[in-house]
Amino acid sequence: MATIDYYFATLSPFTYLAGTRLEEVAAKHGATINYKPLDIMALFGRTGGTPPKDRHISRIEYRAQDLQRTAKNLGMAFNLQPAHWPTNAAPSSYAVIAAIKDGSGDIGKLVHSFVRACWAEEKDIAQDDVIRDCLTQAGFDPGLADSGLLVGAETYSANLEEAVDRGVFGAPFYITEDGQRFWGQDRLDDLDRHLSEMKG
Repeated sequence: MATIDYYFATLSPFTYLAGTRLEEVAAKHGATINYKPLDIMALFGRTGGTPPKDRHISRIEYRAQDLQRTAKNLGMAFNLQPAHWPTNAAPSSYAVIAAIKDGSGDIGKLVHSFVRACWAEEKDIAQDDVIRDCLTQAGFDPGLADSGLLVGAETYSANLEEAVDRGVFGAPFYITEDGQRFWGQDRLDDLDRHLSEMKG
């Protein structure tokens, strides 16, 4: 069975725009997804990137156009300037890590519920009530929001180190078991084709 290591950030607009297409691709190929939330701002600093607010104006303007254009093409609700961005991504990421360990609900749905809450629903994903609601929507016990915080912090940090070591520099980022790397929601078709070739 193929595996996909999925590095993502609960604050990333491009992770939001990926929707649930990764899960659809994985299901098509019988692949397992290893979800690895990480600190995207720290990743930028470690891999030569620049936080969005510090980029040259030409990059800021293009990013704004591209995000809105992509959302429109995908038919997804999108707010370019959400009320609660940036916010602290750690609590939602810890909740994802606790949910992975718990295993009772739908991780893909949980991840998407967090990014949708930020980029389409004007919610602060650092707030406990928002985190609990997202957990509930994805079939998990909302109490997971309060569990495994130390393990969550350790795993969150370890995911960043692993990402840097493996050549990850943005989100969403997908790595297949044969080491092929795919950066961005617009590379999911390439990932799909590669998984087909691996089986062929």
